[in-house]
Amino acid sequence: MRNYIIKHNNDNDFFDGFFRPFFPASTKDLMRTDVREGETEYLFDIEVPGFKKEEISVSYEDGYVTVKAQREEKDGFLKRERNCECERTFYVGEIDQTLIKAKYENGVLTLSIPKEAPQKPETHAITIE
Repeated sequence: MRNYIIKHNNDNDFFDGFFRPFFPASTKDLMRTDVREGETEYLFDIEVPGFKKEEISVSYEDGYVTVKAQREEKDGFLKRERNCECERTFYVGEIDQTLIKAKYENGVLTLSIPKEAPQKPETHAITIE
């Protein structure tokens, strides 16, 4: 997973940089994320400002962790520039989902995601003819 994160979460992407002035409120901008590597887990620090803990959900399915924040829209606004919903998905590989931990504090959601267990090659006896 480490190599996947480094290769696929590159902020220097030409197209992303080119279109940013035209579409500044992309999900990537709304949920900025830092990823740190610990000894046994990866730590994702995801900015989710303006949301309550109850308005954020984290799910895991088929190797992907999805973070979704959604608050109830209220009527009476003349202009609305702040988003009421955002979502971001991260590929983390096949892991034990019961070991994922989440903590929300001061507008930052911290996910602790265990590293993939290294695949141990199966050994088998070879018959000698």
